[in-house]
Amino acid sequence: MPTTAKICGLTTPETIGAAIRGGASHIGLVFFPPSPRHLEFDRAAGLTAPLPDSVGRVGVFVDPDDAMLDRAIAAGRLDILQLHKTAPARIAAIAARTGLECWAAVAVRTRTDLDEARGYVGAAGRILYDAKTPPGAALPGGMGLRFDWSLLDGFHHPLPWALSGGLDPVNVGEAITRTGASLVDVSSGVERQSGVKDMDKIAAFLQATQR
Repeated sequence: MPTTAKICGLTTPETIGAAIRGGASHIGLVFFPPSPRHLEFDRAAGLTAPLPDSVGRVGVFVDPDDAMLDRAIAAGRLDILQLHKTAPARIAAIAARTGLECWAAVAVRTRTDLDEARGYVGAAGRILYDAKTPPGAALPGGMGLRFDWSLLDGFHHPLPWALSGGLDPVNVGEAITRTGASLVDVSSGVERQSGVKDMDKIAAFLQATQR
């Protein structure tokens, strides 16, 4: 089964176009004001209007309230919610209230961190394994950090999963081979500066994923 890719933190029509042309299965829109990739609702609406239904529209949130979710879902025509630092019970409630698929981000630095994934059974539809950021970091992800992929060796995944954290056009092929990931997620690894995506890097990442 071929590996698919989500390009996250897109903020312009040009970079969304590059993701679609390159064959991305999902695009990610960030709704978290501290992030340099944060989108206002009206801008999100303009970006997603031309998207084909074949591309998943993923809203990325950090423990959001209902008002934030409702406005983002409507503006971005979201069909998936990616939730960071959000408890399983809250994710279950969000999934039930919105009727949308929810992905739970699990921050990984040690093998023990992986055990958190089991708590999301019955709440989330997918786990996103991401690198754990340093204590006090302003962002829960998108900082170009990666975790030791060998931590996934032999781990029984309780849910479908995706690999994130420090991926780029150079290492994504190795990451897929090493972990067997069927979905990979990239943000800072296809940027020329923080929050600014590079169309050539997006194309290169997607080509490497497909190889």
